[in-house]
Amino acid sequence: MSETPTNTLQYRVDGREDAPVLVIGPSLGTTWHMWDRQIPDLTRDWRVVRFDLPGHGGAPAEPFSSVAELGDRLLATLDAIGVQRFGYAGCSLGGAVGLDLALRAPHRVASLALVATSPRFGSADEFRQRGVIVRANGLEPMARTAPERWFTALFAGAQPAIVDWAVQMVRTTDPACYIAACEALAVFDVREALDRIAVPALVLVGSEDQVTGPAEARTLVAGIPDARLAVVPGASHLAPVEQPAAVTDLLIEHFAGTAPDTSGTLTVPPLPAAPAPPAEPAPDAEPAEAGRPDPYPRGLALRREVLGDAHVDRALAADADGAGGAFQELVTRYAWGEVWSRDGLDRRTRSVVTLTALIAGGHQDALADHTRAALRNGLSAEELREIVLHAGVYCGFPAAETALRVVARVVEEETRPPA
Repeated sequence: MSETPTNTLQYRVDGREDAPVLVIGPSLGTTWHMWDRQIPDLTRDWRVVRFDLPGHGGAPAEPFSSVAELGDRLLATLDAIGVQRFGYAGCSLGGAVGLDLALRAPHRVASLALVATSPRFGSADEFRQRGVIVRANGLEPMARTAPERWFTALFAGAQPAIVDWAVQMVRTTDPACYIAACEALAVFDVREALDRIAVPALVLVGSEDQVTGPAEARTLVAGIPDARLAVVPGASHLAPVEQPAAVTDLLIEHFAGTAPDTSGTLTVPPLPAAPAPPAEPAPDAEPAEAGRPDPYPRGLALRREVLGDAHVDRALAADADGAGGAFQELVTRYAWGEVWSRDGLDRRTRSVVTLTALIAGGHQDALADHTRAALRNGLSAEELREIVLHAGVYCGFPAAETALRVVARVVEEETRPPA
């Protein structure tokens, strides 16, 4: 283990120094110990570098804002220990890091193994909602439900000690780093870039995985030119833990013959930015002013981030025709593309201002929508109540009384832990 600067990651190295390097990445909520049972066999031929996510396994709690930033920290860590080119295997979020590096640093990655991985993880709403729940309740709800997400019922019933270990991994994770990881996964989307991955890839998935299952695995195989699929029977999301022998055999078979040459000097070009998902065009948009980008795509992306895909889709569908459609375009372009997108205030502050204005105007439906948005933007239930109390002094007590009921209802709905 190493104490590391904030631009690098906590890591562990196993295996002889002269062996080719295999880097292994963990899933969200786990530590490098999820790979313990692969290490004895892998280190016969490889120098294995494992890393912990920030705030996981006692690692420094330095949240990252994107999968690309996490990839940059990993490369800085490998630079610090003299690793140039390497094979890479990662599970779930760790697999997303592998996809990112294969796209932005193909000169570093010799071969990929993507375990329980997807080019897009569920929906942005799902991961932002998970962040809201953790912010309100801590990590206990995530810890309590981890076994059903990670393991089959048969395995969980037969291996209570491993289930307890898994629950403890989540409980001891830093909540702010967990939330930041959820936010990073919410915007991760490399579906349109898969055909640019030019290294051999093994896509490995548990047959019973309900998080990133065989359907997501097939999307990866269809998109990556040199990829093959391996479905592990009797395994769920943490297949390396549940079926260690099968996963180890598949990794050894895949990485055999792809050992990177670590001799000589590596010329490292600058990392490009992470691939961005394509912007949605404005409906019947007016041409943008010369030399000035159309604010509609930026506004729509931000509107979705703050209010959620489901809300925005409903609004756009309901007003698709006639004056309503024109109104939605106006709101998206100017409220979200022009004002909400300005750098002068952060999103938390804009939520405070918006909630106060809606309380003053008595706009209860919009108040409910923006209470949900405020929770996504990082405001706590306690802060929301303080906003309403403060607004009541200046907007009137009847308005505040009504607002308190709306806010309390939304907070209860949005922060309720999963059953």
